[in-house]
Amino acid sequence: MCPLPLQAVRLNDRFWAPRLQTNRSVTLPSQIQQCEETGRIDNFRRASGKKQIDFQGIYFNDSDVYKLLEAIAYAIAYEPNASLEAQMEAIIAEIAAAQQPDGYLNTYFMFDRAKDRFTNLRDMHEIYCAGHLFQAAVAHYRATGRTPLLDVARRYADLLYDKFGPNGQPGACGHPEAEMALVELARTTGEARYLELARCMVEARGRGVLGGSSYHQDHVPFVEQREFVGHAVRHLYLASGATDIVLETGDKAYLATLDALWQDLIQHKLYITGGAGSRYEGEAFGAPYELPDDRAYAETCANIALVMWCYRLLHLKADPIYADIMERALYNGVLSGISLDGEHYFYQNPLADRGGHRRQKWFGCACCPPNIARLLASLPGYFASANPSNQLYLHLYAQSEIRFSTSEGDVSLRVNTNYPWEGLIEIEVLDAPSHTTTLFLRIPQWAANATLRCNGNASAETAHPASGSYAKVALSGAPATIRLELSMPIQWIQSHPHVQNHYQKVALVRGPIVYCLEQADHSNTDPWDILLTHETTCQQEERPELLNGVTVLTGRGVALKRERWAGKLYAPYQPYEISHPVTITAIPYYAWANREAGPMTVWLPVL
Repeated sequence: MCPLPLQAVRLNDRFWAPRLQTNRSVTLPSQIQQCEETGRIDNFRRASGKKQIDFQGIYFNDSDVYKLLEAIAYAIAYEPNASLEAQMEAIIAEIAAAQQPDGYLNTYFMFDRAKDRFTNLRDMHEIYCAGHLFQAAVAHYRATGRTPLLDVARRYADLLYDKFGPNGQPGACGHPEAEMALVELARTTGEARYLELARCMVEARGRGVLGGSSYHQDHVPFVEQREFVGHAVRHLYLASGATDIVLETGDKAYLATLDALWQDLIQHKLYITGGAGSRYEGEAFGAPYELPDDRAYAETCANIALVMWCYRLLHLKADPIYADIMERALYNGVLSGISLDGEHYFYQNPLADRGGHRRQKWFGCACCPPNIARLLASLPGYFASANPSNQLYLHLYAQSEIRFSTSEGDVSLRVNTNYPWEGLIEIEVLDAPSHTTTLFLRIPQWAANATLRCNGNASAETAHPASGSYAKVALSGAPATIRLELSMPIQWIQSHPHVQNHYQKVALVRGPIVYCLEQADHSNTDPWDILLTHETTCQQEERPELLNGVTVLTGRGVALKRERWAGKLYAPYQPYEISHPVTITAIPYYAWANREAGPMTVWLPVL
């Protein structure tokens, strides 16, 4: 299974298409401005000698500029924009001018710091920054066909190969990222040595190069790792790079590690929102079932890294479980990381809050804003994949048009749906070869009792596909119509009883959307005091005027009586008393904190 070109999927829905437009028109221009105002681009001008200034910001600030360039490249590949393209090319010129004669490029390690290059791989993020440069270069080349940034990347990658490749010294970065970037650079250039260097960096772990800490995933060799530990973004990026290597080589030892890591994640360490990494300390994974709500870290970058890893595993195994988790993270843990206005961001994504956690315009450590910008800009590429056997996989659903070429001819589809608010998906086959093309339509795990109907030149393998599978539809030309209906019940989801703070609590979920209660919808009751009862029933209700258009869940719950606890922290046991019934309105989790501040919670007690 291979990704489709970014332009192959044209989103014209009411959910994602407006967000991509906001990303292009608001997010990217504002991030260019932030990178200028905070000195991130001036650092390159300093390195090239154009400005006589001190280095500004954190030592890995180069990476934010590279992620921003990658986002712009995806955006203009999908929708040409002369202004964004001109700004991108101007920044690339500054980067190229800063590269050193031997290929080295890192604006922090210039002048008096040049002697320290590659002396602290554990902490200083040099190779991490290089990885983001490589990814930006690949995206720019694919978007424009031009090579200036790709040439810069290749010179730097060649330097790294000579220093840390099979004939160099063992070396890897304390913050994995370059591994997947090097594989992508190998795919783009045809240079196998970049893939070889990626493998060398994965296999340098567990050899003490980075000090032997589990925080840096250096405690054991990668092929012996069986659980997610340490910094969440780093371990998920490492897993993504290793998956890319497996996709290219079929390495079975790596695959065994990836399988074990996956099971550890989904059985023990994943928030219901698709958030990853529970601890503020070290931005790290916690112990099994350590998933606090108000103290959840769930860094936006970690949630994005999970999407990237799921996408790679999906292409490795074509197992819909990876698409299920990818979708859950996209609609919840990732999308919560950016405001509806497109220029405010969460670094952490808690599942409960007293009203103090609000999105910010920017951060000193600004890894998350350009990361979410590049994910949104590349999002159409996550919806579908194909393979040489005239097979098309639809992983995600949205109102869209999909066009791609097979060995037998072109395929053109129109997808009509109001997903994620409704489960009806109609696919019109506008063009298809007379030879059979096979569609595989994902049936999410939450969609029990799905139905599939076909007419025209299409035939379904079954009328009632199982949840957690890909339904198979054969096309033998056009026209044809496929009607897939996914049941979308409101579910009360429990967690494992060892997640102690969730005992006798549920989360409200409908389709891929996780819901929460927010103070703005409950003026007379603190959401933390609201309970559901066994008699509570919920209904979905479309609210086009609310939060850019959402479907909310409404129902009747009850509120705790708080008078007994006035001035008390503890009291002798007696059953909690109920104060009054309350009408609840649950909004999508991704949309919280876009109105006035106040308490929020995902998990609700059941009386």
